[in-house]
Formats: sequence, structure tokens, C-alpha cells
Amino acid sequence: MNQDKKQKTSYVGLGIIFGVPFGFLLGLLLFPDNPAAGIGIGISLGIIIGAIMDAQKGKINN
Repeated sequence: MNQDKKQKTSYVGLGIIFGVPFGFLLGLLLFPDNPAAGIGIGISLGIIIGAIMDAQKGKINN
């Protein structure tokens, strides 16, 4: 493998990883009967925040 290539990190993946437990806790607070509804909200927010961070990282590196 070529050592000169930079390894790309994706903040979208990190957003999903941290969004699931955050969404679950949010779901427990907002939807006590169905905490799984919060997981969808957490994943969505994680994807959005991760995409924004990826876009900002792209602007800085260029």
C-alpha cells in the first residue's frame, strides 16, 4: 500500500455512533412508551451534524 495516501475519517459514522445512545435517552424522556422513536431522531441528528463536520473539514483541507 502507498504510505503517502491520507486515511480519510468520516464524521458521519461518528455521528451515527453517538446519535444512537443520545437518541435512546432522548426517547426515554420524550416518548416513555416507545423509546425506539428517539433512536431515529438521534441517528438523524448524528448524520446531519456529521455531514456538517465533514463539509467543514473539506473546506479547511482545500
